[in-house]
Amino acid sequence: MRVESGAEWDEAEPTDRERLGIKLEITVVLLVTFGLSGLNAMLSLLESALAPGGVGGRTVALNPSRSTQSTIDMLFQLLSVLRLAGWAALGLYLLWRGGLGPRAIGLANRVRWRTDALPGVVLAALIGLPGLALYLIVHAVGFSVTIVPASLGDYWWRLPTLILSACANALAEEVVVVAFLLTRLRALGWSANSALLTSALLRGSYHLYQGLGGGLGNVVMGVVFGRYWQRTNRLWPLVLAHSIIDAVAYIGYTILRGHVSWLP
Repeated sequence: MRVESGAEWDEAEPTDRERLGIKLEITVVLLVTFGLSGLNAMLSLLESALAPGGVGGRTVALNPSRSTQSTIDMLFQLLSVLRLAGWAALGLYLLWRGGLGPRAIGLANRVRWRTDALPGVVLAALIGLPGLALYLIVHAVGFSVTIVPASLGDYWWRLPTLILSACANALAEEVVVVAFLLTRLRALGWSANSALLTSALLRGSYHLYQGLGGGLGNVVMGVVFGRYWQRTNRLWPLVLAHSIIDAVAYIGYTILRGHVSWLP
């Protein structure tokens, strides 16, 4: 188990009972969160592949409207945000119970420009721009579904809700898939590379509903993000980068939709 000591932690060999507890904890968390999402995404990809138009003939909305009533729709969107925040809170709580507070995993109270914000912007550009290019190429050859990042009505709450969704999604993924999973796998004695590959494959799995291109692109993102955290022990840059990528996709699509020819 690990005992927090400032920004670092000490390690001790877990007992057999503790190892079983860690394995059960990982299983339960993934079944509740992104592991189940991965299974759903795999089925979605299979359904798309078996459909008459194939994967390229399907459209997937990431933030679909849930009701024709504006207020009800807004509440549905906020509930989705709350669910993601709950997943992040679950990961943080279990890490805290294991002796690792937010500071120990790189979520200090204050975001620092040089060590958090600037690396976050760089990571967003490093992943976001090639990711967009990969999507456009794969979509052009018919191996990716058509992704609609936002299809909400033109309501006053649309842009704030999309930003909240981007931030909640980023926090949930980076806490659970990076900090929680890599920490727990390391406690079981996994090597850094094995844990990193597992985390990256999990990230790719729950994006397979976007097609093989979306899955592969997110595996690459998982490798880059996971290795960054393993080397720096700072999670804020990942959360910020992920938030920027999603927010730009959601809001950019909303603004550019119908105005540029290259956007599917």
